Amino acid sequence: MRKRATLVFAVVFASLTAMSGASGDEWPSKPIRVIVPLSPGSAADIVPRIVFEQVAAQLGQTVVVENRPGASGTIGARAVATADPDGYTLLAHSSAHIIAPSTIANLPYDPINDFAAVAPLVNLPNVLVVSPAKNIKTVQELVAEGKKRAITFGSIGIGSPIHMTMERFRLSAGFKAQAIPFKGAPEALVEVMTGRIDVYYSPILAALPFIHDGKLVPLAVSSPTRVSTLPNVPTTLESGYANSAYRFWIGVFAPAKTPPDIVNTLNAEIQKALQVPAVSERLTKLGVQPMSMTAERFDKFAKEELAINASLAKAAGISAH
Repeated sequence: MRKRATLVFAVVFASLTAMSGASGDEWPSKPIRVIVPLSPGSAADIVPRIVFEQVAAQLGQTVVVENRPGASGTIGARAVATADPDGYTLLAHSSAHIIAPSTIANLPYDPINDFAAVAPLVNLPNVLVVSPAKNIKTVQELVAEGKKRAITFGSIGIGSPIHMTMERFRLSAGFKAQAIPFKGAPEALVEVMTGRIDVYYSPILAALPFIHDGKLVPLAVSSPTRVSTLPNVPTTLESGYANSAYRFWIGVFAPAKTPPDIVNTLNAEIQKALQVPAVSERLTKLGVQPMSMTAERFDKFAKEELAINASLAKAAGISAH
C-alpha cells in the first residue's frame, strides 16, 4: 500500500509539474505568431516588427509577424480572439482595436473580454498639416476659419484613429468640418498639398519630408506632449484647446485566458526591448513615443480608452449604436 501511495503521489506530482510547465515555465518552446490586422508598410505594421525582432532575440525563439488585413482589422483580431490561449498567437493592433465597438455594428468579438491586454508599444502622435497656399499659419487661424465654413479634412475611414483624432480636436475647438475619405496618408497628403482639401492629421513619418521641404505647414500635434522630431510645433492642448489631445497607440493583446505568467513574461520582454538603444533609435526616427505599462495597467488603460472613444463617437455622430 505504501508503494502504491508513493507511486500515485509521484504520478500526480509529475502531472501537476507538467501542467505548470505548460502554463509558462517552458514557454516559449516553439515559434510565436504575431498577427497585424492591417496591410504592410504602415506604422502599425512597422513598429511591431521592430520590437518583436528584439523580443525574439531575447527569448531565443522565432517570432513571425503576419499581416492579415480586411474588414477594418476585424478579420485578424477575430483570428486571435479564437486562437488557443497558450501565448503562441498574439495580436499587435492600433487603438482602432478599442474604437471598433463604437463604430462597427455587430462586431464579432469583444475587444476587452475576448483578449488579455499584454503591453503597449508606442504612442503615434499625428501632426495637423495645411498647404502654405492656404495662408493659415497657426491652429487658432484654422479654428477661426472653421467657424466661418466647414473645413475639409482627410480621413482613412469613419472611426479610424485619424478620423477620431480630428473629431476630438474639432469638438474641443468648436468648429465645423467635413471628412473626405482616402485609402491612406499618401493620397490625403497630396490633396492637402494641392489645396483640394484643407487639412489632414497625418502620421508624422508620412508628413515629415513635405514639412522639411516647405510643402506643408505643421499647425499642431495631437499628443499630450510635444514630439522630438517636430520640437517647435505645439500640441493642441498648449494651443488652448482643453480635452483636444488624442492618443493613437499600438499595443499587444493575447487571447483571453492566456496564463498570467505568460502575459507578464511577454510584458517584461516587450518593455525590455523598448529600452534597447538600437530599438529606441529606430522608433524615434519613426516619430513615435515608446509607452511603458504593466499588463494590469494596460488592461485598465484599454478599458478607459474604450469609454473615451464610445463617448467621442457618439458626440461626433458616428456611433454604430
